[in-house]
Amino acid sequence: MSYVTQVPAATPDVARDHFQRRLSVETDCSDVAAALRSGEQDFVLCHVVGTPEAYQRRHVPGALHLPHREISTERMAQWPASTLFVVYCAGPHCNGADQAAFKLASLGRPVKIMIGGITGWQDEDLPFASGKEPGALGA
Repeated sequence: MSYVTQVPAATPDVARDHFQRRLSVETDCSDVAAALRSGEQDFVLCHVVGTPEAYQRRHVPGALHLPHREISTERMAQWPASTLFVVYCAGPHCNGADQAAFKLASLGRPVKIMIGGITGWQDEDLPFASGKEPGALGA
């Protein structure tokens, strides 16, 4: 028996439910890029960490700079209650996306984390935007 099989695998039903729950709160860089490229962006993408200067140096195209510390009922009132927010931070070493997701969910807002954040975006060799504006990801 290996370390892999020492704990028996979950039943398919348990595994399906587990992964469905994960996918309900996570997305990845590739899926976000595909949505941006296709023009089917049905979510608000938020860069939730760093200073305005760091955001201006590089961010995921289409992302708004909304630091998690600025998320509040008043700040979020500009979007309909059903708006899905996709949040990302610097990468696996950062918990800014978790903090933003917690705040948004606590405010009753639908939210997913883009796993990998900036590090994941870079690892997938996807282009960044720079400047004060969100920019756009080309087709």
